Amino acid sequence: MSEPNKPWKGQRDGFTQALQYMQGRQKGLIKSIKTPWPKFNDAGVDGIEWNTLTVIGGRSGSGKTLVKDNIINNAFVLNKGEDFRVLEFQFEMMARVTAIREFSSVVNLSYKTLCSANGPLDDQVLQACYDYSKGRIKYPIDVVETPQSVSSIERIIVDYMESHINNEGSHPVYTNTIITLDHSYLIKTEDGQSKADMLYAFGEMLTKLKRRYPIAFIILSQLNRNIENPERNEDGRAGNYVLSSDIMGADALMQHADLVVGINRPGYFKIKFYGPDKFIIHDESVMVMHFLKCRNGDTRMSFFKAQFDSMRIDEMPTPPQQKRLQTN
Repeated sequence: MSEPNKPWKGQRDGFTQALQYMQGRQKGLIKSIKTPWPKFNDAGVDGIEWNTLTVIGGRSGSGKTLVKDNIINNAFVLNKGEDFRVLEFQFEMMARVTAIREFSSVVNLSYKTLCSANGPLDDQVLQACYDYSKGRIKYPIDVVETPQSVSSIERIIVDYMESHINNEGSHPVYTNTIITLDHSYLIKTEDGQSKADMLYAFGEMLTKLKRRYPIAFIILSQLNRNIENPERNEDGRAGNYVLSSDIMGADALMQHADLVVGINRPGYFKIKFYGPDKFIIHDESVMVMHFLKCRNGDTRMSFFKAQFDSMRIDEMPTPPQQKRLQTN
């Protein structure tokens, strides 16, 4: 047992908590959050566990926001019967933009079409979006749009978690909450604080809060500039692959993360034969997810189709490899 006012606790507590968690999962009382993709779920622990930090890194145009949006847009449908909320820190896109992107995935039309850039939007399509929104707004999803510092993000999360406590049982229980943040680099620095210092403080804050509350953090990050070096975009090079060191602020975030996913779109960057395995890339829609760190799962590389016009991501088979030339 824990000693009063002491920073240590007995090993017994760890084993007791582990067995309770295992039994809860055995009986289906404790579940991970399912994503739309079995490959993603399998890389984790049948999805994204609570009390964890997931970092999704990618360069601009790779689709990391699309990955996050697909997880959130499908969360309540894929995890029916589970009691949880969503809090999104959207510093890059306005909530209006995110909503239109979601409509796009429902009616299978582009953002531009929904904004009447290609002529007035059809009334039936607008009605379909309206009908969809009536079903969606019942879900407990909240948004913070104004950029914040690390300390203000922490205060908002603590206030949010303390404001959503389930008092129906014999003991108050915090509500499970998925918390997302689009682009860690957009967090405001405080007086005298460098971006690097901010990211270290941010990582430490996330770990503190994921231990304290039943939160599943999903944090988006840019990649470092060296991913854009010309030699890394040459066909068949090991440098094609996203590495953990490519994640911006990797030292600050990697040690705190439970799941780290690096995203690439080889065709978008004119790579036809991806990596030393020379996977054949036929078009720009191919998205590669490099599962760089899976604390409780398995690292791997998986392939997907990113349909940006309709804001969807679908699994796809691993592409064939370029045949190696035979030499005598």
